Amino acid sequence: MSENELGKKWDRCVADAAVKLGTGLGLGIVFSVLFFKRHTWPISLGSGVGLGMAYANCQNDLRSHYVVRKSEKEA
Repeated sequence: MSENELGKKWDRCVADAAVKLGTGLGLGIVFSVLFFKRHTWPISLGSGVGLGMAYANCQNDLRSHYVVRKSEKEA
């Protein structure tokens, strides 16, 4: 695998983790405020689920050596 492809995969992993962490955190805050009387466990749970999903996606992406994807320039 070339260094360029590995760099692209890491960039996708970091971006995916940021999006999923932010979404989990936001949903945790909303559920904490609206339904659970401002307890902190929904925030932790949402963040953990988001990071877990991002980790699983990143692990799957880094282990797939033979998947050919179209780049943004070719699409």
